[in-house]
Amino acid sequence: MSSLSVFDQLAMHDFAADLPAEWLHRWALHGRPVFHAGQVRLFRAGDAANRFWLINSGAVALDFAVPGRGDIVVERLRQGSVVGWSWLVAPYRWRFGAVVAEDLHAIEFDAAKVRELIADDPQLGRDLNARFLAVLADRLHAARARLAELYAYPDTEPG
Repeated sequence: MSSLSVFDQLAMHDFAADLPAEWLHRWALHGRPVFHAGQVRLFRAGDAANRFWLINSGAVALDFAVPGRGDIVVERLRQGSVVGWSWLVAPYRWRFGAVVAEDLHAIEFDAAKVRELIADDPQLGRDLNARFLAVLADRLHAARARLAELYAYPDTEPG
């Protein structure tokens, strides 16, 4: 995938594939292909949220620290998923942590530049905000389900 342009990767990604080509071209200017080996921590809860990723292959585990238990995995994100929404909401701090669970090929975006793009084009901004709102809703649902699972089965990890 990394030999493809950012535009081409966006055009093929589940999250963005149906966006108009003009929007994809403008968005692609703020992204770059990245590779991260397994076990690399992308960020911790509370860190500055200045980037986000669209996964092309591999997996990322979202987690949060639980005193006395360490980092608890909330959800595993795979191909076609988005890593990060906290960059869109002030104060731009991660609400969860993220670690690469399987070697990751992704598009990494400069969050400040994408926020500018959203602010400069209200139509594009509404569309992207709606897409990221859906991501946020999915993450909150997964976190709620995982917390319920932890209370019911405290020694389990999600598949």
